[in-house]
Amino acid sequence: MPQSEDDVDLDGVLQEIGQFGLFQMKQYGLMVLPIMFNALFTLSYIFTAGNLEYRCLIPECELATTDVYEPAWLNGSIAFHSDERCQRFPYHANDTLLHEECSSERFNTSALIACDRFVYKTDESTIVRDFNLTCAQNDWKLTMVGTVNNVGQFVALPIAGYLSDRFGRKWILLVSVAGSAVFGLLRSFATSYEMFIAMEFLDPVIGSTMYTTAFILALELVGPKMRVTGNNIISCAFSFGEALLGLLAMFFRDWRTLLRILYIPGFLVLPLLYTTAESVRWLLSKNRKDEAFKILKKAATVNGKSLSQVALAKFNSLDYKNSSVKSLEGPTYAQLVSEALSNPGLVLRVINCSFCWLTNTMVYFGLSLNSVSLSGNKYLNFILVSLIELPGFFLMQLILDRVGRKKTLFATLVSSGLFCIISVFIGGIDAPALKLTLFLLSKLSITMAFGTLYIYTVEMFPTNLRQSLLSTCSMFGRIGSMIAPQTPLLAKFWTPLPMILFGCLGITSGIAALKFPETLNNELPNTLEEAMNMEANDIPATADR
Repeated sequence: MPQSEDDVDLDGVLQEIGQFGLFQMKQYGLMVLPIMFNALFTLSYIFTAGNLEYRCLIPECELATTDVYEPAWLNGSIAFHSDERCQRFPYHANDTLLHEECSSERFNTSALIACDRFVYKTDESTIVRDFNLTCAQNDWKLTMVGTVNNVGQFVALPIAGYLSDRFGRKWILLVSVAGSAVFGLLRSFATSYEMFIAMEFLDPVIGSTMYTTAFILALELVGPKMRVTGNNIISCAFSFGEALLGLLAMFFRDWRTLLRILYIPGFLVLPLLYTTAESVRWLLSKNRKDEAFKILKKAATVNGKSLSQVALAKFNSLDYKNSSVKSLEGPTYAQLVSEALSNPGLVLRVINCSFCWLTNTMVYFGLSLNSVSLSGNKYLNFILVSLIELPGFFLMQLILDRVGRKKTLFATLVSSGLFCIISVFIGGIDAPALKLTLFLLSKLSITMAFGTLYIYTVEMFPTNLRQSLLSTCSMFGRIGSMIAPQTPLLAKFWTPLPMILFGCLGITSGIAALKFPETLNNELPNTLEEAMNMEANDIPATADR
């Protein structure tokens, strides 16, 4: 019978060499880069495809090069009760007058004509300007950008998860960063909406696994007691990436320039990412024990520790050195998947986990997208809504290892749903501070839920299928982020509908999360049997029985 990773007791080895020493710190320092890139790349469409404030150009009264957005005669020329951006009153003088001679009395307010040219309020440039995506009939093209981005992730995540579990985390990470940088840079040179949308799709097709791969590469090298800390480092890096996106968008308001600023660093960091260590757990699951031993030995040296004689003996035994034979004896990936699918308990766990992912991504990205529509400076609002996630990570640090994963996920999902529903009932109240507070509390809660769900998903599934199943759950989560950009269209039927949808989904998935096993203080499962035996282990392993 082939040896498994459990024979090495990797969690025990990590405690010997240091659960979060200098070696792990260096690994995290490298993994922070693709995590931040993922934030920059995934949400860039909020600014590159953002709508702009504009009005009709009145050619009888102003030149096409005008930069005066609100002239004195404007109110009489535009029908503010209708779609004022794209319709105006006709001018009923026979001759074209100079700007100074225009007045509201010279417009025929009993008729409307469509505009074909526009004046923009600011010098900000998005694809709305370059590809003439103005007026209500083109709104769907702007919301479609975010949806297409997430469709690309939906298509690619299961494939990337398979490739990562088959060929290793490190190479998939390098390919995802490089490929995303290529298509992002090409997108900045788009000459049409069709070319832009194609590049927006291909970018996540290649780069969609960037976050999950970096997350696993980082988390699998830390000991059990440091997983929450490691998870929070990754989560904070993503939040800082979001805030950095808002800051860069504030200073680089041309979408082409912004994309180049965001994507060129992806090429520059490839040599650094090449130095990252491969996943020891993955190497052991593939019976490549010599390579795993070298990494652990290096980690021990860097951390100023040493491996015990017991661990050394296991690595140096003939059973572990005969890796080629073990590889042949071990089950294939297809056999592992077949075994997983034949286990009803695991299938139900994957379905439940996928539903929680769908809810988390829909609410999380929905709130991020809506942040730029809040009153005030949209860049500052986006930065603040990104940074509000940081207190959530600190709260996770305090409670996740005390009350467990299950209770934390339940409480945060239900809280986020309740805050969304409460915001519906105060919609008619003139209390902007209260509305902003509820908005931030919703984002804080869903951030805690998202961070908890990531670490929870890693801990629920076996090593040899961990990335594949994490990617599968994340893939279904992309359905939520695909729908999120379209939720404003629901408000046309009933204004509170998007928030009610977010609230109901949050509460429902919170209740569904109660079916998960508690994984607090348990070692990561290496086999399907170990993963399913966690089902009844709702008491922390360190507690008295």
